[in-house]
Amino acid sequence: MTNNYWHSETITLQPLERGFHLITDEITAALPQIKDLEVGLLHLWLQHTSAGLTINENADPSVRTDLEAWFNHTVKEDTPYFTHTFEGSDDMPAHIKSSLLGCEVTIPIAKGKLQLGTWQGIILAEHRNHGGSRRIVATLQGKVR
Repeated sequence: MTNNYWHSETITLQPLERGFHLITDEITAALPQIKDLEVGLLHLWLQHTSAGLTINENADPSVRTDLEAWFNHTVKEDTPYFTHTFEGSDDMPAHIKSSLLGCEVTIPIAKGKLQLGTWQGIILAEHRNHGGSRRIVATLQGKVR
């Protein structure tokens, strides 16, 4: 008998306004199986090219505001040489921001808990003005408690 465990499901997040959003609670609520793992990994894969995933500050919301400000300063809308603008001036900048940030994170699990640091949380970066709902494929693997 083996106690190796694999589970995969798609989590759909409701549409969020443009910006950086703490989604740790939504992810853990959708995956009660985390508590059953002695040791393991949670891999999150965002199925979109105009949003991103990261791990960052979970306590002070000004960090998320500053991240949004930096990305908007660094990758400006209405850049004259962008040609991929059919869906609006935020279209190509959203793709660039997504590439800079990435679309996946992997978090270790120990004794039924995500091993995030005290001030760490899972952040969804919504780079579109009207991005719509977002899908995240969550894959759990590990040893059952």
